[in-house]
Amino acid sequence: MKIEIQGLNKIYPNGNQALKDINLEFGTGMFGLLGPNGAGKSSLMRIIVTLMKPTSGVVLVDGKDIQKMRKKLRSMLGYLPQDFRFFTSLKTWEFLDYSGSLAGMKNRKERLAEVDRLLDQVGLLEARDRQANKLSGGMKRRLGIAQALIGNPRIIVVDEPTTGLDPDERIRFRNILSQLSQHDVTIILSTHIVGDISSTCQGMALLNKGELVFSGSPENLVKHAEGHVFKLNLTPYEYEMIKEKYNIISTIPVDNGWEVQVVSDDIPEFNSTPISPNIEHAYVYYMEQKMHADIIE
Repeated sequence: MKIEIQGLNKIYPNGNQALKDINLEFGTGMFGLLGPNGAGKSSLMRIIVTLMKPTSGVVLVDGKDIQKMRKKLRSMLGYLPQDFRFFTSLKTWEFLDYSGSLAGMKNRKERLAEVDRLLDQVGLLEARDRQANKLSGGMKRRLGIAQALIGNPRIIVVDEPTTGLDPDERIRFRNILSQLSQHDVTIILSTHIVGDISSTCQGMALLNKGELVFSGSPENLVKHAEGHVFKLNLTPYEYEMIKEKYNIISTIPVDNGWEVQVVSDDIPEFNSTPISPNIEHAYVYYMEQKMHADIIE
């Protein structure tokens, strides 16, 4: 399956331009969409799942305009919105059973078996008879994940899926998506949490203020930060000086001061050691570099 986004713009009635000439292309596997809050990620997700029309531009699935195949697209789509809601009067299994019906699963026996399989996969099997509105925040999010997966969708769109999840639940969710991405499905993962974009993403894109500022593999993003990440051991006085000049990624207390990691175009003063960047370093460096270029322009 191939998804192409061509010249996509979205301008809201209040004049806010949420998306500015977005051009992207990706296929099966997991594709990560990363950016700060307000970058335009949710607007793009809502257009992809046909809940909103673009001001201009098109989204193509296997060469066909999604706005002209909305019914067919929704039959092969699983969607977890950022503001996921459900019918609070239903038990957990009843809600998922209803979701399966909407996804086109007609055989009740097969549907109920799939309900229990998914509840087990997201760790909710023991809570199958509890009312959905009595679940904890993390459990509600897991139920949302299950409803996005029921019916074996070929396209899975998840918008800020790990918001509100504790570290263990975040890891569980990533593992579920990683397993799914091995099959013939396209997973679009939108997040502002850098750690959610892991090595399981074959491709990724960065959005900032509605603009596409990077697209490629996570490894290529990391390459942009090579030679620009440093570890420093600082006294409290030196730390006060450094934090005014550099973007500090991490701060760890050590004997007589702090161990910090910074991203910088220049080698910092004091005693610094270059270190290999990870995707969080690369994200901060790339976004800072882009913002600095915008200021110069």
